[in-house]
Amino acid sequence: MDNSRWHEFEQRVSVEELLHVAAEPLVWPVPEGWALSLAERNSDTLAAIAALEERRVDASDDDNPLVQEMRRMDAKLTALVDIVNRLLTPNDTLPGQRPVRFNARGAVIPTELVPAGDTMLLSLRFDHCRSLPLELPAQRERQLDDGRTFVAFSTLSDAQGDAIERLVFRHHRRKVAGVRQLPG
Repeated sequence: MDNSRWHEFEQRVSVEELLHVAAEPLVWPVPEGWALSLAERNSDTLAAIAALEERRVDASDDDNPLVQEMRRMDAKLTALVDIVNRLLTPNDTLPGQRPVRFNARGAVIPTELVPAGDTMLLSLRFDHCRSLPLELPAQRERQLDDGRTFVAFSTLSDAQGDAIERLVFRHHRRKVAGVRQLPG
């Protein structure tokens, strides 16, 4: 087995989170039109996630009425997005939340989620944007000793890889900031 994809994965920043995750078998190679459509949907999903995670307001401007109004609007939009997510994708239709470690090179997922065969479509859903799954063609690469499997992403464009890296960086940075704020 070639370990180069595993080493590339290990050398990059990754983040481990509880995500709604599912995997289904995928026949390889995929039709080009389907791959382009999937890439476009994934780009839209990554852009939506980035927009929903973005924090534009600096807490130091609390007294500014414009900042306060922007915060109120942000809270209303967040509530609206949550309502739409719940209507479009009710909790009982989502796959279960499982720990997933991922970056732009691949993901480490529980082995019981890996379908038969070596290729799959991995679906990741983030809580704040759960109606838009990030669907990534992947190949089984390595069985780990802890009951998880590393799957390497296939057919990602440079732009998609960069967007996933930015997503991972934001989530990693948020986790590090959370750890630093813990009383110790």
